[in-house]
Amino acid sequence: MTERPQPTERDEYSYLLSLDTRWGDNDVYGHVNNVVYYAFFDTAVNKHLIEQGVLDIARSDTVGLVVDTQCSFFSSIAFPDEVHAGLKVVHLGKSSVRYEIALFRNDNEQAAALGRFVHVYVDRATNTPVPIPAPVLQVLKTLMP
Repeated sequence: MTERPQPTERDEYSYLLSLDTRWGDNDVYGHVNNVVYYAFFDTAVNKHLIEQGVLDIARSDTVGLVVDTQCSFFSSIAFPDEVHAGLKVVHLGKSSVRYEIALFRNDNEQAAALGRFVHVYVDRATNTPVPIPAPVLQVLKTLMP
């Protein structure tokens, strides 16, 4: 059996994105519902790629499709918390990249959740895997520890 991941620390991430929770993110148990964590992951990855100029969601010929996700929860996040998503690349393949995304609640130094998010790059028209484009690869390498 694989050992359960442990919370990471904020200073392990060179890229941090601030995300506000919303009233509707809370579930009946009074904390952010688990599906929202995956939306935070998706937002952090894609916003970074857009900010770096290597993803145009309407026109890029090559796009990353999510093929695998996972989340380990350590402590609750709830509205009106501010979430800081720490992003790093932990594996680069020929056509795939595995990100690690840590979600930090407010000013906490230890992650409330730790996610894995895998993109496989495909040709938008054919949906077949292609090598990660060189400009994207350059950006991804800056996120490696």
